[in-house]
Amino acid sequence: MNLLSQLTRSFQQAFNARPSLICSPGRVNLIGEHTDYNEGFVLPAAIDKAIYLAVGPRSDNELHFVAHDLDKTYQGSLTDLKLTNSWADYLLGVVSEFQLAGHKLRGFNCVFGGTIPMGAGLSSSAALENGVGFALNELFGLGLDRLAMVKLSQRAENEFVGAKVGIMDMFASMMGKADHVIKLDCRSLDYTYAPLRMDGISLVLCDSRVKHSLVTSEYNTRRSECEAGVRFLQTFYPEIKSLRDVTMPMLDQHLRNTEPLIYRRCAYVVQENQRLLDGVEALEAGNIEAFGQLMYGSHEGLSHWYEVSCPELDILVEIARHHPGVLGARMMGGGFGGCTINLVREEALDDFTALITKQYKAQTGKDTYLHACKIQDGTNLIS
Repeated sequence: MNLLSQLTRSFQQAFNARPSLICSPGRVNLIGEHTDYNEGFVLPAAIDKAIYLAVGPRSDNELHFVAHDLDKTYQGSLTDLKLTNSWADYLLGVVSEFQLAGHKLRGFNCVFGGTIPMGAGLSSSAALENGVGFALNELFGLGLDRLAMVKLSQRAENEFVGAKVGIMDMFASMMGKADHVIKLDCRSLDYTYAPLRMDGISLVLCDSRVKHSLVTSEYNTRRSECEAGVRFLQTFYPEIKSLRDVTMPMLDQHLRNTEPLIYRRCAYVVQENQRLLDGVEALEAGNIEAFGQLMYGSHEGLSHWYEVSCPELDILVEIARHHPGVLGARMMGGGFGGCTINLVREEALDDFTALITKQYKAQTGKDTYLHACKIQDGTNLIS
């Protein structure tokens, strides 16, 4: 029995009603890492690893949730939303933000499960939050557009859950389009789609199976280093608001010799924004080989200039770089563990899988797990 059938049956057994079914996908980011909080560009896409929700309205104010994969339940009320420090907070946070925004809700039932590999950095929390927001909009006829739901999902995680995440994860999950990536301007939230023609090419994630404890503290450090660079440059260029406004000549003239560490951090961000813009041009021209080379450049910058990689991620990229069937590879996400993202020719997929599994184990003593993905539409109603 597939997951949708299991969720439907579980919902019917628990609530004696037939549910509406919603798919809310995870996301990948093809290029543009650590650019979001510097008001730059990102290039994410929704993928066919998703959270699925079976939902239905209630006639009272009660909330009944079932986490199918965890075999856990939650019961509460619209009138008493409290932090639980558990999985339920991702649903309750969305409910809370919808109510704070003035939307009239009733209680609802929800059974959810997913196919997003946990711990792989594919934004399962954003997918769940989007799915709940989409469900509320459908069940209670709120008439919200997708961007409004994205903003409520982000607020749920920022304000209720307490994680100060950017908007990219929610945006990609909700706004995804099959066979396209999203060029998102993190300053204005303007966006366009660029074609990612994957005929004969697979999108493959290689999970390093490590997550170093540095990720939170170093994230905050990198952010403050970028802000320090902006403050320094503002003494020469008062019009600068973020690294989005900075050019390499500015950095070379004022930071290269005086603040070499800050220079490297800022230079990575400025160069990554340009790599992304060049990458979009390559995709629009159908030149996926050129795009792949820019992915390698992105990893080089993340590893040596921004210093958020780790030995395991570098090893995965290096193995991929020497396989003739791989067009491009880089680490994805905040860093210090998680996945690499690879563009692999389909005829080379079996050989690549065997090679990277064997060599990664030999060099690290760890296993890697591979996930082949397809790019799909964003959060949507199945039935």
